[in-house]
Formats: sequence, structure tokens, C-alpha cells
Amino acid sequence: MRLAADHGFANAQTSLGDCYAQGRGVPQDYSAAVRWWRLAAEQGVAKSQFIIAQLYSAGVVVPQNDSEAAHFFCPASEQGHVGAQLMLAKILFAGEPVAGDVLPAAPGEAARFLAQAAQQTGDGASQFEALALLNVHALEPDVVKA
Repeated sequence: MRLAADHGFANAQTSLGDCYAQGRGVPQDYSAAVRWWRLAAEQGVAKSQFIIAQLYSAGVVVPQNDSEAAHFFCPASEQGHVGAQLMLAKILFAGEPVAGDVLPAAPGEAARFLAQAAQQTGDGASQFEALALLNVHALEPDVVKA
């Protein structure tokens, strides 16, 4: 796996990042995990984009940086990553512009990401979370219909 990751294979880089984070077959090293996930994220792997975005959002292992978080949440969301779609909706509902005002901080944009999350997989938990967020923000469920 290391050889494939060294040669730029993004899925191997994601897997190697997972190994370093969990200490599976290598010493646990969160900095190394971040380095491998970031390489994969920059090649467009949605799972790695989501992981890196979460780390920046929470300020875990890397400095907290909402702009960097959004930089990785957006492409993961566009690839259909449900977790990224839900996180973007929460950021937008909080009134935060995303990725340097690329996405306006508006309930309609947030609802769009919620609709994508709920319809992407038919996942009941995502659908429930989407409807709960819509209810909290007093939007009609019709807003999320395709």
C-alpha cells in the first residue's frame, strides 16, 4: 500500500492515512495521517476531503480554519458525500458564507444540500436530520423536494 501511495494512487493514500490514524500496521501518527489524507483529498477523493474538512472545522490535529474546511467540504458534497452535504447545510444555516462567498449563507442553499443528503442514499438518518434542521430553521419540507 505504501508503494502505491508513494506513486500517487489516491485510494492507497486514503487507506494509508486511515492506517496511520488508527495505528494499523504502522505507528499511530496523526500528522502522517493528515498528510496522506490531504494528498488524496487534493486528487478528489471525497472520503479524504470530508476527513480533512472535519479536522479543519474542529481544529483537531490542524489549526481550526473554517475557510479550509469549506474548501474541502464543497467538492466532497458535490461528489455526493452525505456527511459533507449535512455539514455544509449546518454551516450555511449558521449564517457563514462558504469558500470565500462561493456559496451564499442562505437557507435556500442550506436546504439544497439537505435535499441532496436526504435523496442521495435514501438514508433514513440523513433524511431525519435534514427534516429536523429544516424544522429548526422553520423551512417548509417542500423546499427540499427534487
